Amino acid sequence: MPHSCSIEQAVDHVLAELPPHIRMGMPLGLGKPNRFANALYARMKSLPERQLTIYTALCLGRPTVGEGLQGRFLEPFLERVFGDYPELDFLADLHKSNLPPNVHVEQFFMQPGSLLNSASAQQDYVSSNYSHAARDINANGLNLVAQLVARDSQRPEHLSLSCNPDITLDLLPMLDKRRAAGENILVLGHVHADLPYMPGNAEVSADTFDLLIEHEERSTLFSTPNMPVGFQDHFIGLYASTLVRDGGTLQIGIGSMGDALTAALLARQADNETYRACLAELDGISTWKPLIEAEGGVMPFAAGLYGCSEMLVNGLLVLLDAGIIRRKVYTDAGLQQQANAGLLDESVHDNGVLIHGGFFLGPRSFYERLQEFSPAQMAQIDMTAISYINELYGDETLKRLQRRDARFINSSFTVTLLGAAVSDQLADGRVVSGVGGQYNFVAQAHALEDARSILILRSWRESGGEVSSNIVWDYAHTTIPRHLRDIVITEYGIADLRGKTDAAVIEALLNITDSRFQPALIDQAQKAGKLPKGFRLDPLFGQNTPERLKDIRDRFPSLFIEYPLGSDFSAPERDLLRALNWLKSKFKLTELIELGKATLEAPEPSAFPEHLQRMGLDQPHGLREELYQRLLLAGLQATQSDSAAGPTK
Repeated sequence: MPHSCSIEQAVDHVLAELPPHIRMGMPLGLGKPNRFANALYARMKSLPERQLTIYTALCLGRPTVGEGLQGRFLEPFLERVFGDYPELDFLADLHKSNLPPNVHVEQFFMQPGSLLNSASAQQDYVSSNYSHAARDINANGLNLVAQLVARDSQRPEHLSLSCNPDITLDLLPMLDKRRAAGENILVLGHVHADLPYMPGNAEVSADTFDLLIEHEERSTLFSTPNMPVGFQDHFIGLYASTLVRDGGTLQIGIGSMGDALTAALLARQADNETYRACLAELDGISTWKPLIEAEGGVMPFAAGLYGCSEMLVNGLLVLLDAGIIRRKVYTDAGLQQQANAGLLDESVHDNGVLIHGGFFLGPRSFYERLQEFSPAQMAQIDMTAISYINELYGDETLKRLQRRDARFINSSFTVTLLGAAVSDQLADGRVVSGVGGQYNFVAQAHALEDARSILILRSWRESGGEVSSNIVWDYAHTTIPRHLRDIVITEYGIADLRGKTDAAVIEALLNITDSRFQPALIDQAQKAGKLPKGFRLDPLFGQNTPERLKDIRDRFPSLFIEYPLGSDFSAPERDLLRALNWLKSKFKLTELIELGKATLEAPEPSAFPEHLQRMGLDQPHGLREELYQRLLLAGLQATQSDSAAGPTK
């Protein structure tokens, strides 16, 4: 049995048992034992003669509050959502590039965009596929594993790796082999009272751990609030939903585009008439009809889907509750073959799994929903090793049987006209996030029969008042090489790139590019000799404009719900967030006159008393607060019509 101890006792034990250089691995995301990590970090800062290297990924920290109107909005919201979540002390120092010389933090995936300006984070980033992380960490001499676990009150001898069996299950056999060779390696668990107890492969014996911090952690679990889903993301979700084949396999990435896909799949199932009517209004839908008929569909799901995703996202849980994810898979290849052939009596073999996941992270409602599950419902979700989900090798026959008609749907931020995708790193070398499992899923899509990789992105972005295209001629970095190009989707449609010539790939991507950027891109491709001089864009795609999409959105409001999976924001906060985003877009030279006019024409404070009170501006003091009040009133008035894009579900 493990040695039961307090946090400080655990630190004492680790320092006494392990060599001068402690090499600690902690899970990606939610499963880090933050209080233990903070205690060990504090002790190591006082021991400069020793070294600490932390191997991990996705270190979670609450957003910075900021100043002005943003700070007034965020501070109470963050206090409410994150409560007493214990921040990682080393993460704060990492942001400031202020780690002590004897501590290094090596990550293979970072909270997106959060560490772009941290020299130490950028220098100690490890570019590695998610499925290779365990191998690489073990090869570096890992000698301490520490993570949060869940306990079954009815069976205290059992623990669950809960949110993070992903890398730990792959690591444990490697560590056992090294231990057998005489190496001293410690495995530590810290019980968290609110972590859902996940059965199946996530269950481990208490003997797995050398140290167990029994004092249950009861701090707030880190959550990722559902953010608003804009019109670009909703159209991306609509198009992607048409390529999901009934009876197939689904993988979804995190973020608002994943939420939009979930919303579209829900509409395809529950409001099919409206769903198909909206699709019929899309200019290019006739062009993509053969692809949709061959690879996907637009009718409700008769057989249902199986979920196989490295991250168990909120959307998959919503689809499970809606009965869309309901195709069972089995751990026996013979049973799975019978199931695929329709020969299996599922009333007899009810031990199937509906979702395989490697880790989870989501909004507070996501954790609460898992806690509500009955044992039978929980058994339908198998949290397991990342090697099982992200790779085909190992149990390949079974995986191929389970993952029929797989659709691996992931996001990128840039795609080149020749079909390469950029998802992790800027042109100057700074890492935004990491490769994660994206390459794994793209490779699987090419290796599995009837599978497709679908990369989704917004066709344009706005930054600092400037609008630019996310589809470009070339880029200094590639995450997915162009020889693995498959399907790309923007809010303007679908580009099927598999097996196409360069000229055909360029044309397909131009068809889903915002029309503001098509002429310049055509010119670049022609100058490079990749498009014929006489090339002319099909007029059908010459009106790819936000205005056209907004017109369609306004005619089908039930499909464009602002928060389709629910919201942690109150109704006034949703209005305020909309207003603040509008104000942010106006702080550019070309829009200042409009902003000034809107401020002068802003309504009286009595029009939005609850909103002003929430921002502490109901009784402004001084010129600054009076200006804040006028700006906010202008933003609220300007965005009231936008709320008609759909209520919170």
